Amino acid sequence: MVSWHPNGLVDPALILTQCPRPIVFGARHGLFSYPLVGQLLREVGTVPIYRASDMKDTSTDARRAANRKSLEALAERIASGSLSALFPEGDSHDHSGLQALKTGAARLYYRARQLSPDDEPPEIVLTGLHYDDKQMFRSSALVAFYPPLELPPHLDVTPQSDVDSDEVRALARELTEHMEASLRDVVHATDTWEVHDLLHRARRLVRSERAHRSGESPGKTTIGERVLGFAEVRDGYLEAKRRDPVSTAVLRARIEQYDADLRSLQLEDYDLDAPPRTHSAKWIALLLAQALGVFLLLPPLVFIGYLVNLPTAGLLFAIAKLAGKRRKDEATVKLVLGSLLFPLTWIVVGVLAGVGHHQVHLGFPRIPDAPISAGLLAATLSAIGGAAALRYWVVARETARAVRVRLTRARAIRTVAQLRRDRAQIYDALAELTSGSTLAEQAP
Repeated sequence: MVSWHPNGLVDPALILTQCPRPIVFGARHGLFSYPLVGQLLREVGTVPIYRASDMKDTSTDARRAANRKSLEALAERIASGSLSALFPEGDSHDHSGLQALKTGAARLYYRARQLSPDDEPPEIVLTGLHYDDKQMFRSSALVAFYPPLELPPHLDVTPQSDVDSDEVRALARELTEHMEASLRDVVHATDTWEVHDLLHRARRLVRSERAHRSGESPGKTTIGERVLGFAEVRDGYLEAKRRDPVSTAVLRARIEQYDADLRSLQLEDYDLDAPPRTHSAKWIALLLAQALGVFLLLPPLVFIGYLVNLPTAGLLFAIAKLAGKRRKDEATVKLVLGSLLFPLTWIVVGVLAGVGHHQVHLGFPRIPDAPISAGLLAATLSAIGGAAALRYWVVARETARAVRVRLTRARAIRTVAQLRRDRAQIYDALAELTSGSTLAEQAP
């Protein structure tokens, strides 16, 4: 199983939880030295991978021997019928597209073929990992498993020579290029984040305009629909760019201007079709209730969350900065230590609250002596307040946006009407430019 690596330890964890069969992973050997993480990797049978870049202080022969040992261990597991998952980019990253693949996965494939029965060669399964917002707590993710990769005849062979021979290395380089080209489509890679964001705007535009023309509400999209829609728009864009680069550039400029206009009004595509019910008593009451809850009732709970959890968070970030040699290592440290430090913080707060409540009772006997209840309440509020603090600013922005959308539509009816016309024209231009592609036939 081969995938790209955009999100550190979360990537193998997602594949592990979504795959119906046990998986043997190969992981950078440095991760085995992390507390808890190393133990967990050993418990699930992870094989340490020794990379040349991580063993600069050792001899060339030692690096090759360690790498060969890792390759042999994984190949034996695959030949015996196990699944294995690798990230052949070799490192986690934050790029919008696939990074150059290393040949290790291809060399592993050919070694596993040598160890497997002739009638049961291993297969390469490309895996797509897609994140709604990988930096956001509790954001959505999609794991897509694809059919086994079809190999051209000259690569669909079992080499007879040693895995370190020139023959196998040449095969591995070609197979790596073939995997890279296929995986680039699987992960929906783009050249830049600018293009990535613009294609998502086109996806939302197409979806909203189709819903408007059919007289239906677009509703809330699932991440599966978003990924499918993005794939369709991306394929249409690449095909149109190949066939007619000039017209594609003109249309891209129109979408960029449309995007800028929407952003200036802080609206989304589907907001253009919402009726400006600014004088509805029911709407005003609901919006007022929402605003009161978000801006008056939640802040005290959020304040408790910050008061209790912020020092721990600061300590966690400092430890991660010192202990993590690289940015992705910092994320691993935060994940491991955070699962320990935050619950410990809530327990300590609960104990202190219980002791403090008892002391208050001694000074004021009329106050009921309930230290356990006070401690449990304090610990619970600390945990809930911490969770609320994580989501509060998102909820507050969404609430403010709900008010802003209605007020904006009431003040700028003409502007919204023009944007609606722009959306329809861009939709027609997209359909014309991508005629004959799946984008013109399927709804994202």
